[in-house]
Amino acid sequence: MKKRTFAVDIDGTITENGGGRIHLDALESLRRLTNMGHDVIFVTGRSSVEGFLLSVFGGTTKIAVGENGGCITMDSDDHILLGNLEECKNAFEIIKDNIDNVKEKHVFPRMTEVVLERTFDLDLARKLLAEKNIHVELSDSQYAYHINSSGINKGTGFTQIMNKLSISRDDVIAIGDSATDIPLFKVAKTSIALGNASDLVKSEATMVVSSHAGDGVLEALDKLAPILSEI
Repeated sequence: MKKRTFAVDIDGTITENGGGRIHLDALESLRRLTNMGHDVIFVTGRSSVEGFLLSVFGGTTKIAVGENGGCITMDSDDHILLGNLEECKNAFEIIKDNIDNVKEKHVFPRMTEVVLERTFDLDLARKLLAEKNIHVELSDSQYAYHINSSGINKGTGFTQIMNKLSISRDDVIAIGDSATDIPLFKVAKTSIALGNASDLVKSEATMVVSSHAGDGVLEALDKLAPILSEI
């Protein structure tokens, strides 16, 4: 069997629709892949600590890329910070001072990004920061808006893992549902967009399944079964 590395989003991908509850059958399937000898690494807009804890309790590979690529957690006290929290906070203050109804989202503490409620026009915020020559990444995970350092995304974050563990692009299978997963798709040979993904996200994937969220993960793994059984 050829070892593969699965880069898997969390929200909207292995969660049930609404509420952030883990789709237990999808998680069990990912655990089986890990037991078979593959790597399953969560790549999420949530904190890398949340992703790491899910890997510990879920039985997958104990590494997580969080904060949309800004932070990697390798162990309980081993974090690789790729983003700069202070510049993200500065961008947040500028947006808050110039646009109405901008507020932080109550989330698990972040080390490299600022997370905002989806209560304002993101394109307006992008235009404002461009006019002020503030270079950060503004993205929409459908769960929240995120402010990350320039050049930080799920693809750059996961590339750090690929380099660290000598993982070839040819062996990476990415699974996701939102625009923040597109950079991750670009560093994977095989990328799978779920049924709940937008048309844009689907257009960037090498494979699309019809089922949503956790059910979509199960459908994707079923389609991949012949590849995973290669000798």
